[in-house]
Amino acid sequence: MCNACTEASGIAVTSNLVESPLPMGPGESNLAQKNKRQLTLSPTALHFGIVTVGSTASLPVTLTASHGAVTITSDRTNSSEYSITGLSLPVKLRPGKSVQATIQFTPNAPGTADAKAGFFSNAGDSPTFERLSGTGVAQGPHDAYLTWDPGSPDAVGYNVYRSIVHGGPYQRINNVLDSSTNYTDYNVVAGATYYYVATEVNNQGQESGYSKEVKAKIPRN
Repeated sequence: MCNACTEASGIAVTSNLVESPLPMGPGESNLAQKNKRQLTLSPTALHFGIVTVGSTASLPVTLTASHGAVTITSDRTNSSEYSITGLSLPVKLRPGKSVQATIQFTPNAPGTADAKAGFFSNAGDSPTFERLSGTGVAQGPHDAYLTWDPGSPDAVGYNVYRSIVHGGPYQRINNVLDSSTNYTDYNVVAGATYYYVATEVNNQGQESGYSKEVKAKIPRN
């Protein structure tokens, strides 16, 4: 048995490699049993779309244990523009059980940002990787800041819609579900008038009707 250290997209992982076959059957070793364990991610890739530099977009990922109990010991990303929140490590998952983490994208410069998040565990497929992508854009000279009160205690997020015509039709402008009760629209044109509405989404993915419309007049200068 030897110790080997491999490098994957900036994330270093140390593992034990078996050089010769292990006997299988009723007396199979703990290592062979360990290698049956899996940690799966859903989804396996997160696309954050366009995010203004300095702003933060968040998306959830679900981690599930299969073929045995899995203990997640650490996590990390290979880019400072991405971070992982929501996990109190270490965390042990019984077979078939899941836990949710949140990955945040905060671009620090305009341009495309591709990266990976790695979850390290005692599973045979550790580390388990999540592919990440997003695009940062520079903030313009004007913006429209929106805020609203939550309607239902079951809401897990909100969508924001915009129109250039009073009463719509409206077009959704947030790339990912907004978990907060405010939103800043940086993609506005000087001198234009916009009409906004918001909706809320519950944990079953059901979306409410439109809120009351609000109007925003962007300065010409």
